[in-house]
Amino acid sequence: MPRVELTAHLRRFFPTLEVETRVEGDTAAEVVAALEARHPGLAHYLVDEQGALRRHVNIFVGEAPVVDRMGLSDLVDENERVFIFQALSGG
Repeated sequence: MPRVELTAHLRRFFPTLEVETRVEGDTAAEVVAALEARHPGLAHYLVDEQGALRRHVNIFVGEAPVVDRMGLSDLVDENERVFIFQALSGG
């Protein structure tokens, strides 16, 4: 199962959220769906109504950012590290 790391600030909204956890998933979309099943409402912070990655959210699979921001079809190896965080913006 992929190892998923999330930024700690999401615990403000999801107190039972683990900063690091393992979930089933062969694609980035399946990882997000597994997190949503475990923490209902979490996907709303990550993807829009069509399942596209929100503008200020990034997902890295290993060392590379997901390429398919619309469908999250990027493959995730079972031993892969997936890092999900909100990008900082502003000046």
